[in-house]
Amino acid sequence: MATQAAVASPEPYTELEQESSLVSVQSSHPKAQAFDPLAFPKSRKRQLPPSRYRFRSPRYDRGPMHPHQPLHPSDPASREFVPGPFSSPRVELAYHSIIAPDFMTMCYQHTPPGFRPGEKGPRLRPWIGDNPYFANRQLRGPRGGDVLRLLRKPITFRNVPMVERVTVHAFCKGALKGGSGYLHVAGMILQAITNQRVVVHKARSNEQGWGLIRGRPVSLTVDLKGEDMYHFLGKMINVVLPRIKDWNGVRATTGDNSGNLSFGLTPDVVAGFPEIEINYDAYPTKLIPGLYITIHTTASCDKDARLLLQQLGIPFYGKIVD
Repeated sequence: MATQAAVASPEPYTELEQESSLVSVQSSHPKAQAFDPLAFPKSRKRQLPPSRYRFRSPRYDRGPMHPHQPLHPSDPASREFVPGPFSSPRVELAYHSIIAPDFMTMCYQHTPPGFRPGEKGPRLRPWIGDNPYFANRQLRGPRGGDVLRLLRKPITFRNVPMVERVTVHAFCKGALKGGSGYLHVAGMILQAITNQRVVVHKARSNEQGWGLIRGRPVSLTVDLKGEDMYHFLGKMINVVLPRIKDWNGVRATTGDNSGNLSFGLTPDVVAGFPEIEINYDAYPTKLIPGLYITIHTTASCDKDARLLLQQLGIPFYGKIVD
C-alpha cells in the first residue's frame, strides 16, 4: 500500500516552471532570424582600427551622476594608474613592523568594560563681571593662552601617529640683492636631495629692514609625501645627522602644539647629503643654502610627535614642554 501511495503522489518539481525568465525569447519573425549584428561591420570596405572597439577611461570626472564613470586608480586601464610599489623604503618598513606596534603598546590606556569617562567642563570661559560689555560677548580662551589646542584622543590601532609629510624650505638671503645664482644653486640642491620639483616663492610685501622687494623670488620649498618622504628621512637620520660634530639633537621645545616639529640644518650639514657630497664641486660653497625642515605628523600633540620621531632616530635635548 505504501508503494502504491508513493507512485500515485505527484513529484514535487512538476508544478515548477520548466523555462527560466532570464532566457531570451526567440522571435519567429523572419527578419529577426535573419538579423546578423556582425554583417554590417564586415560589409565595410575598410575596417575600423581595433582601438575603436576598446574601452577608454574618460579623461575628466564629470560627477557621480554621469553615465560614463572613470575607473579606479588601482585599475590598470585607468589613466591615473601607477604601477607599484615594488619595494618599500627601510624607514617605512620599520614603522609598520616595529615602531607602530611599540607606540601603541607604550601609549595604551586600558579601560574596563562599561567604563564611562567623566564629563569635562567647557574649554572656553565666560566673561564674569558687571561690565555691560560682557553681555553677548564671545567666550574667553583657556587659561595660559588664547590658543585652543587639539584634543588628544586615546591611542588605538586606528590612530597610531605617523609621518604625514615633510616640508623642506630654503630661504636665500643672497637673492634679496638680486643674485639669482643663490636661487639656482638652492633649487638644484633641493631637487637633488628630495627628488621633487621645487616651488619658488616671491616676497608678498616690501620690508625695508629685511630688504624684501615685493614680487622678487626669495625662497624655495618642497613638499614630500610617500616614498620620497621616507627616502629623505632615511638619508637624513642615518647618514647626515650622525656626522654632525658635537650635535646634541633637536630642541625639545620645538613644535606648534599640533604635532608638527621643525628644525634647521646649516649649509655645512646640507653638504653632507650623499647627492651633494658625491658631486660637491658642482655647487659653489658660498651659495649652498641652509634648510628648514618641518615634519608634519598625524599626532594631536607635540608629546606624541616627539615620541614618534625619537623612535625613528631623531634625538631631542633640553627641557621638554608638553
